[in-house]
Amino acid sequence: MGSLENNHSMPLTFANKITIVRIVLVPFFITTVLYYSPQKDYLRFVSLGIFMFAVISDIIDGYIARTRNQKTKAGAILDPLADKILLISAFICLYKVSVLFESVRFPIWLVVAVISRDAVLLLGAMIIHMVRGDIKIEPTLWGKASTFFQIFSVIGILLQWSFSPLIWCAAIILAAVSGIDYIRTGIKVLNNSDGEKKDFF
Repeated sequence: MGSLENNHSMPLTFANKITIVRIVLVPFFITTVLYYSPQKDYLRFVSLGIFMFAVISDIIDGYIARTRNQKTKAGAILDPLADKILLISAFICLYKVSVLFESVRFPIWLVVAVISRDAVLLLGAMIIHMVRGDIKIEPTLWGKASTFFQIFSVIGILLQWSFSPLIWCAAIILAAVSGIDYIRTGIKVLNNSDGEKKDFF
């Protein structure tokens, strides 16, 4: 979500600090989800509050980074990392406890699809970094759409939306499409022989 800066010695910006706060929130989110029980139904809404705070702060730190020229190498790495940690934790933990929910429960195929996509992207980014020495991490339109529906998949199950399966279908289709798009982009980057560093992610 951020781009790499030439000035590697730049200290943490305000946008970076917001990103770090998002990462710190993940253990609190995990705790509230895993301690959920029908007798403690309020924890669903506490979890939702933490999750929504993290999502909104992601939008804020991205806006600050763009408008105040606070794009840094640290932000380019930490920002997508914070997103991945939060969403993967949400899918795994909510799958574990959703058996306790009254109606809407996370299907295993959705969890596997989301985690597999991110694992492939991480592996691809590592390979490109080893081969090319550096990469720019920039989300594609398909990637943004996939993340959007993953976020609403989490919100939907916490609020027990009856139409959540429709969101899950969109999420898994976009996860597949964005994954293929990233792989195609990664192959182009690896095949590029002119030494130019291209965007990925």
